[in-house]
Amino acid sequence: MKIAVCIKQVPDTADIKWTENNTIQREGLESIINPFDMYAIETALKLKDNDKTTNITTLTMGPPQAEEIIRSSIALGVDGGFVISDKKFAGADTVATGRTLAAAIKKHIENVDLVLCGQFATDGDTAQTGPAISVNLNYPVVTYVKEILSVENDYLTVKKEIEDGSEILKVKLPAVLCMLKCDYEPRRPLINGFKSAQQAEIKYYGLADIGLEAEQVGIKGSPTYVSKAFRPEPKQGGEVYTPSNTEDAVNKILEALNG
Repeated sequence: MKIAVCIKQVPDTADIKWTENNTIQREGLESIINPFDMYAIETALKLKDNDKTTNITTLTMGPPQAEEIIRSSIALGVDGGFVISDKKFAGADTVATGRTLAAAIKKHIENVDLVLCGQFATDGDTAQTGPAISVNLNYPVVTYVKEILSVENDYLTVKKEIEDGSEILKVKLPAVLCMLKCDYEPRRPLINGFKSAQQAEIKYYGLADIGLEAEQVGIKGSPTYVSKAFRPEPKQGGEVYTPSNTEDAVNKILEALNG
């Protein structure tokens, strides 16, 4: 099986700076792999544990410093990865990002069977990029995935979280899965992993390397625009009240509601 894992470098939310277009200024920030993407990586590695012929490639779109998270994924056991980096990609919304990632997968990962990504990104929380990738690849997508239960005859059986429980679904490969936090924890890198990461060649691909036009990427290719960005005001602490009985509790709530 050939797996592509789309990962994202997310900034320290305590040190966010904004551009004039109200997008996050990522250069120079201390960054980590998006936590939900770590579960996507771990899910891919579990598939490789069961089938050593599995090949895993991680890819990310971002500034040159995003190479760090590709190397981090290789240290965990991923086979290789690349960075999609071009100033023309700056300011992309989820539509343009999904289009760009899908184009890079088509161009630089032949015959991919499975695309994995995190359900959310901690710096955006839209949950739209994975489905956008699936649309551009014309692959079926399953969101809110907790676990891949089995792989059999080009079908995956997956556990999907829903509002009041879970569902077990079958999806035909190739497909896109968007991973939630799983019941298993991501593994830690070993010394040999760090060595592999240091020695790995990380390729960079720009706009000219993925077969798209400038009007399809970045701000130009984004139908949505952030008009305002702000930090929410911290919530004030509430009052904790322990009633002696139900009637007392009801009266206290009514008193609070009536001011």
